[in-house]
Amino acid sequence: MTHTFHIPVLGLAFSIDSPIKVAQFGISSAVSIVDDELTERLREYHSKQHKLEFIEISKKESDARAKRLTAYLDMMQDIIDKQVSTLKSSQFSNNETLHHYFKLLPKSNPAYHLYQQYLSTEDSTQKEKLESTLKEMIQPGEIDVNIMSKVDKANKDEEGKLLESIFSDATSALRGYTNSKVKSSVVLSAGMNPKLYNYLSEIPEFLPNNDGTFNKKVCLKVSDYRSANIQAKYLAKKGVWVSEFRVESGLNCGGHAFATDGYLLGPILEEFKQNRRQLIEELLPIYSKALAAKGITVDQSPTQRITAQGGVGTAEEQQFLLEYYQLDSIGWGSPFLLVPEATTVDDQTLEALATADKEDFYLSGASPLGIPFHNFRKSTAEAQREERVNRNRAGAPCTKKYLVSNDDFSSEPICTASRVYQHTKLRELELLQELDFLDPNNNDIEKLKREITEKTCLCEGLAASAYLKYDIAKRKENTAVAICPGPNTAYFNRVYSLTEMVDHIYGRTDLLKDIDRSSFFINELRLYLEYLDKYCVNNNNPDDKKKNYIDSFRNQLINGINYYKGIADDLYGDNISSKIAFLQELDSAQDRLTKEN
Repeated sequence: MTHTFHIPVLGLAFSIDSPIKVAQFGISSAVSIVDDELTERLREYHSKQHKLEFIEISKKESDARAKRLTAYLDMMQDIIDKQVSTLKSSQFSNNETLHHYFKLLPKSNPAYHLYQQYLSTEDSTQKEKLESTLKEMIQPGEIDVNIMSKVDKANKDEEGKLLESIFSDATSALRGYTNSKVKSSVVLSAGMNPKLYNYLSEIPEFLPNNDGTFNKKVCLKVSDYRSANIQAKYLAKKGVWVSEFRVESGLNCGGHAFATDGYLLGPILEEFKQNRRQLIEELLPIYSKALAAKGITVDQSPTQRITAQGGVGTAEEQQFLLEYYQLDSIGWGSPFLLVPEATTVDDQTLEALATADKEDFYLSGASPLGIPFHNFRKSTAEAQREERVNRNRAGAPCTKKYLVSNDDFSSEPICTASRVYQHTKLRELELLQELDFLDPNNNDIEKLKREITEKTCLCEGLAASAYLKYDIAKRKENTAVAICPGPNTAYFNRVYSLTEMVDHIYGRTDLLKDIDRSSFFINELRLYLEYLDKYCVNNNNPDDKKKNYIDSFRNQLINGINYYKGIADDLYGDNISSKIAFLQELDSAQDRLTKEN
């Protein structure tokens, strides 16, 4: 890989066209392919910007969702191919973008040193040779795509007849990616979907080439080793190789938060490190047997990358993860929300992020999926949601229906953020009160109301930023922006250039100088302590099962603390003051857990 970091998927809109912005510099990024309406509108916009032909794909067309996604990915690939071709055919003397490509590289990349040699060479013949060699070394970043496996609504035709399962949302998205010319990875997140995995196993594009490489690769986003093992073996039995495990912090990340049962990132990565070779040795026979049943043999064993992401904020943390856990790349997500050259954030939201306080970032119950969701208090979507509640008009019109899941009040699933659901649910609560099934003096009633109305429309809110940024919102379209930055965003307090952020990642500058920030390991630990406290408050009279869960959770946190104490020397080396502070913070957390026990 050209770089030792990548930009993970950021909501629906925020990284929707990041490849167009950063792939020409060798930086890989991930695009959400949940919303085909968003991709179709962005395809029209970028086609005009780059003077490409645009032929609209109507929602009424057969297999429209897959076709739209294919067309969008193909367009991005065409734009990036042209960008890279321009770089390779340009001269250093008249193309600053060409210089920019090499200036951004990490020192570990041989092309970086060759470029420095080019700059210092005065011999014209040698300079010409070096320029030619450097241009041959240019490699674009990959256009990865992200599919939340379980966001997989079944669809109907115009007459209301249920379509075959291959036309469900996730399956159609996968087909859209498969049919594109893009050669990269599909990142499958949010757990296992056997139906989707079975469909994937039937797609020839995921089968290996003779040399063991792939045109289309599978990446699993996981939060622990056990999940990675189970899912990888399931896929291997069907002849599908997992080319990458993308390990994400359970709580110290943006978007939906999939908390582990007290397992911290460090111990999880240690388990991957210790079992990396063993896992490949277990998977290969299963995989080879499945391929043999399909009449396929390969000359070389496929490779398997392990990457990590979630709360990383300094060059030292980046380098420690790469070296100590022998990782292949580190994901930097939320900080890039403050880099307009890399992501798509409207001006108002960008300003709000840049001037936000730590308290503005919080773990909420806003997601209609019922999964904890990192939210931003200063977003316009939050302001709109609260305004609707105050007007006794809680909930949003449900137009896109990607997150419909509840069938308590209807024969077909509806979204818990919708006006229909929240109105009905609040009315149900009122009836229970009227019938004296609830204590009117109990504060839990207000808590229940807040839990109902906290749900917000993510389908529109997470897409709106792109419509505002590019001035392509339709008349009367809701443009309130929902955004899901991780808590690490709080430490980055202004808008940055791409050069500034990349230089920060590689230690060439320090954007957090003089910022009071604990290690990302400590920050994650604190989030888990808060998560446990909240669980205990919400279950103040737990049964035996919940007591066992709390005890197990607490014990895992203590195990994690002891693990971190054991690697403090490796983490900080000769930096005695930072090591002492780290150990003191661990002791404080351990005391807190011990006293609560």
